[in-house]
Amino acid sequence: MSRRVVITGIGVVAPGSVGREPFWTMLTEGRTATRTTSLCDPAPFRSRVSAECDFDPSAEGLCDRQVAELDRAAQMALVASREAVADAQWGGSYAPGRTGVILGSAVGATMNLEMIYRQLSDDGRLWHVNAPGPSHLYSQFIPSSFVSTLAAEHHAEGPSTLVSTGCTSGVDAVGTAFEMIQDGYIDSAIAGATEAPIAPITIACFDAIRATSTYNDDPSTASRPFDASRGGFVLGEGSAVFVLESLETALARDARIYAELRGYASKCNAFHMTGLRSDGNELAGAVIAAMRQAAIESSAIDYVNAHGSGTKQNDLHETNALKKALGEHAYQVPISSIKSMIGHSLGAIGSLEIAACALAIRDNIVPPTANLTAPDPELDLDYVPVHARQHQTETALTTASGFGGFQSAMVLSSMEASS
Repeated sequence: MSRRVVITGIGVVAPGSVGREPFWTMLTEGRTATRTTSLCDPAPFRSRVSAECDFDPSAEGLCDRQVAELDRAAQMALVASREAVADAQWGGSYAPGRTGVILGSAVGATMNLEMIYRQLSDDGRLWHVNAPGPSHLYSQFIPSSFVSTLAAEHHAEGPSTLVSTGCTSGVDAVGTAFEMIQDGYIDSAIAGATEAPIAPITIACFDAIRATSTYNDDPSTASRPFDASRGGFVLGEGSAVFVLESLETALARDARIYAELRGYASKCNAFHMTGLRSDGNELAGAVIAAMRQAAIESSAIDYVNAHGSGTKQNDLHETNALKKALGEHAYQVPISSIKSMIGHSLGAIGSLEIAACALAIRDNIVPPTANLTAPDPELDLDYVPVHARQHQTETALTTASGFGGFQSAMVLSSMEASS
């Protein structure tokens, strides 16, 4: 049994924008949301820039208990899921027992874990941390609590799980939901990813391997994928959540469809925790497998939403992977990285990029790569610079690459292209 799977609802909390349409407007206008870090004291660190969400959980409708007990990542996922469900106009038309919740997150409740540990240990001075304090520490320690929070909110009683595959988590979570619906285990899913990693421990880890940008004096242009002056990624945060349904159930209720998920694949390079081979073979393999499942040739790809982190090794790795996977078409298809505007939110970014692909298909607009003013001559593909491009976009490819060697790809199409 192999069923077609479609996106009928999109919810977004992103740096510089809360909500699907503000997010898309920001991207198509080429505005950046990178700035000096304010969620923690950046002074001790090599990289002092990040892409933060202007997110007030109370203003977004969360109750006092949710504000007090849920990590920022869970709060953003809850808000994004509410927007997605409202956007899908589900009403009472879905079957709870046939609806799953699949979320991705790389680092879980990092912000609350660090905050609570500091509180209970007197900033690390106490070895034992059983002093009176917050009673919800255990739920912060278990990132699957994000999933149970959304399942309870939306009365989803089907199979639910958390996917944690580093920076590919956002694609892999949606891919997992896609496969579960495709195979008939469920009819619908609330799927996506969330991350709130801007905390000292995360910043220190990326500082140690010199992966993040040090354009501290020019934070709005600190993320520079594919540019000759690029110097690493900008840490971000955010959430994107989707309502996925089988095409049959979507048509039965006359739902508005953003796009069809056509193909998904994931590979591992089994090579190095943080290193990438420049040849890009494993990412190319994921792209080829996703296109094979979608039953399309490379010439059908109208837009590539690149991983485009802005590190020198990733950008070369991805350029070579796209050349291998797409052949000559790699030189003709527009490619961009929205990380140039909203930073790299680790496990969440893949879902935010899927949202960008679905909206690009809806509006036939390719978002730009901001800050791309001096292209690296080694990177000779059409990495759309600075300004959005009006472009007929019926089929989009999104790619993801993560520490641990994870490489993932997903193909989305308009319903017209899928017919």
